[in-house]
Amino acid sequence: MAGYSDAPMRQLAAEQGALWTVSEMISARGLVLGGDTEKLNLGRPYAGEEGRVVQLFGAESELLSAAVARAEAWFAPAAIDLNMGCPVPKVRGKGGACLLQTPEVAYTLVQAMRAATALDVSAKIRLGWDENRSVEVAQGLEAAGASLITVHGRTSRQRYTGEADWDAIARVAASVSVPVVGSGDILSAGAARQRQRQSGVAAVMIGRGSVGNPWIFRALAGGQDRAEMPSEMPSAQARARTALRHAELQTRFYDGDTGRLTLRPLRKVLPRYLPDYPELHADLTQVVTVADVARVLAPLLDGGSDQTGTVFNVATEYAVSYP
Repeated sequence: MAGYSDAPMRQLAAEQGALWTVSEMISARGLVLGGDTEKLNLGRPYAGEEGRVVQLFGAESELLSAAVARAEAWFAPAAIDLNMGCPVPKVRGKGGACLLQTPEVAYTLVQAMRAATALDVSAKIRLGWDENRSVEVAQGLEAAGASLITVHGRTSRQRYTGEADWDAIARVAASVSVPVVGSGDILSAGAARQRQRQSGVAAVMIGRGSVGNPWIFRALAGGQDRAEMPSEMPSAQARARTALRHAELQTRFYDGDTGRLTLRPLRKVLPRYLPDYPELHADLTQVVTVADVARVLAPLLDGGSDQTGTVFNVATEYAVSYP
């Protein structure tokens, strides 16, 4: 979720009922040796953020230990996570999924991280590098002190091709005593409930399925089953309002960060709010300012209504809490 799960997206997810959220992965080496990084946006919380996990990646015990201490001091997270699942080439050799090739190294990393903090330390893994070794790795991580393990149901070699193997995730959940969170191909609340029942995991992690759809958390947090819901997605007007609010949160959070180039990182996100309006996508991928976003979405924002005919109040729409 690098480039996606920053503070504005986490805020929208939390407001809709996500139990906890995870930062974009942060290089332990960069955090410790990168100079003046106290204002590092990857780990910085939004105002009032709670229940946020800071995710680190690295392959050296000393650096990860120091990074844990620095992350705790600077970002006040609820827990620390070790990324053992990122398959992208630029991370190989520096941590991420390459640790699945040498899991004994990963165990020493978790031990070092645990020694550096009183916070819970978790790990996110894949099934393996090119074959399934997930039960073995999960058991080793538990013995090393991991408090929770998230399992994405693909190998590193698969990247994001094929289907996530939830039967393999279920075997991991049955093999350890710490909570296991399942991940992979969760695109709806119905799929989340089905996979959780099928696998016996403690919870389900939703990644790509939440981009442009924070309401997936509302459906789960509110206890609705898909069969009882006409749609998990609200009206086009409500989605357009949230897309605009996402842009506003983005601008507010990154105010003064000229290197981020205004809203360019959101160009890949905004069209996901409105998959049924492809005629808007080209313009949404060119926006630079909040005013640009408002202009593109104006046909949906002006005079629209929700599915019951009630016009949304922007000031209260996001104050709703869900049990």
